Amino acid sequence: MDVSVIIVNYISNELLEDCLNSLIKFTKEIEYEIIVVDNNSIVGKVEDVTSKYPNIILIKNQLNKGFSAANNQGIEIARGKYLLILNNDTIFIENTIKKVFDFVTSKNEKMIVGCKLLNQDKSWQNSFFDFPSPFNSFTSNFFLYKLFPKTKFNKYNQFNNGISEISEVDVVTGAFMLCPTDAIKKLKGFDERFFFYSEEIDLCYRFKKDFGKVYYFPVTSLIHIGGATVDKMQWFKYKNQAKVYIQFFQKHYKGMSLFFAILSHFIGLLLRILLSFFSGLITFRKSHLIKSYFYLRQMFIYPKNVF
Repeated sequence: MDVSVIIVNYISNELLEDCLNSLIKFTKEIEYEIIVVDNNSIVGKVEDVTSKYPNIILIKNQLNKGFSAANNQGIEIARGKYLLILNNDTIFIENTIKKVFDFVTSKNEKMIVGCKLLNQDKSWQNSFFDFPSPFNSFTSNFFLYKLFPKTKFNKYNQFNNGISEISEVDVVTGAFMLCPTDAIKKLKGFDERFFFYSEEIDLCYRFKKDFGKVYYFPVTSLIHIGGATVDKMQWFKYKNQAKVYIQFFQKHYKGMSLFFAILSHFIGLLLRILLSFFSGLITFRKSHLIKSYFYLRQMFIYPKNVF
């Protein structure tokens, strides 16, 4: 088995079906298996989708275990030499898995690889970024990344500079990550303390530290709809974004570095509360007022340090 494709699904059966249709249509000349892990979807039956395709392995959870834990269930039973962590809101437009697999197997080194991601209109989507740090926490929360988008002030600076070559990066977006199975299993997969968001950041961080490199491979691409599931659950999205942001720094930083990263985070929230609130008042846009409210609620999130 060359590749084990692991797809976590949650209340998105239509997206899952589109993903599977395109994956099977375009993936050729490679031996692969598909493992779908359903996190207790309460809308529709995931079997109505997976039963349409031969040999799909389905794991049904009785509760929503989160993205990390669900992926780990798939990783545990995967038989492929490589794992493909794949979002259910992706659509293949070419034989991307084979192209990335050929690139990885042509190199004599351990690597995680992500491809070029496209929006639905085929425009480029941010596909990789820098690790979080006290520095880019400061530049992000004080909006310096807006003023200087093509500098180190922006965690997407490499991407914004129009990179179109195969390049080593810090993190590739978790929508598509091809990883060596043996290395990921030695790392014990994703850290399940990250319930939703930042799990790929932590995995890439640990992988680069202990095993190898992370590459962006823009030779091939696929469509990533992005946010299709969580956009239906706005507070879930905001809550987990704040929680895992703090958790990453709790895990990987200490002392004054941790203090300044967290301080800039809360100052940034305060600024966003005010800006969104007054923007909503001036423009009469309810969405800005809702954002202000969510930022306010984020001010009261500081997870216990479990690391």
